[in-house]
Amino acid sequence: MVEVIDAHCHLDFKHFNKDRMDVIERARASGVVEMINSGVDLQTNRETLKLARSHEFIHATLGLSPNSLDQMRPKDVDLVLDEIRQNSGEIIGVGEAGLDYYRCSDPALRRQQIDVFRKVILLAEELEKPLVIHARETEDIAFDLVKDMEKVVFHCYSGSLETMRKIVDRGFYVSIATVVCRSVKHQALARNVPLDQLLIETDSPFLSPRRGRNEPSFILDSLNLIARMRGMDPEDLATATVRNTRRIYGM
Repeated sequence: MVEVIDAHCHLDFKHFNKDRMDVIERARASGVVEMINSGVDLQTNRETLKLARSHEFIHATLGLSPNSLDQMRPKDVDLVLDEIRQNSGEIIGVGEAGLDYYRCSDPALRRQQIDVFRKVILLAEELEKPLVIHARETEDIAFDLVKDMEKVVFHCYSGSLETMRKIVDRGFYVSIATVVCRSVKHQALARNVPLDQLLIETDSPFLSPRRGRNEPSFILDSLNLIARMRGMDPEDLATATVRNTRRIYGM
């Protein structure tokens, strides 16, 4: 059986409240040896820590998504960042965090996203942890803000090939989500990520390669597709992406 890592998921989300353990067991039975669960705000960060504490094969990254900022005051942001700092010994990365202009057209809110992202960048550098970036319609801006960092993962990358080449030339990692199974654009990206900088993820419960909710076991759908597109054996691709994931996160 092929062994693979789901490099980004949200098992703590409400979509899994009725069958969370079944989902985890299906993932393990399908060959998903480890999962990285990423928080997006105060509550999901706390739930992510609970999952990581309960399962040795689930690892935590704690973050602050730009899509969580609308109702947050500066003191709320500081509370999230302080809690990440306090739990830094239990996490493998900081994020997801970044910029999302797809859902935000207000100039003031966009400036707020940049201000908060700068704070998260500083925190990741302070903690010497990899930064997990959420960037949607902002890939170039995000890259410019982090280009001097050492360890960066562009999660669920959906930007241009040109920007992706800048990202990998800088030595950063690109994570391709299961949406690759139904997106020609993402298939082009998946063909062109250097093998030693490629991660794969589900971003579950979102971006399912099938109908309905996504889950970590579906990572095999994209693994098999990407392997076929690249003319590789799925086991060889799995070995490479597992090695890359463990390398960037120090797992």
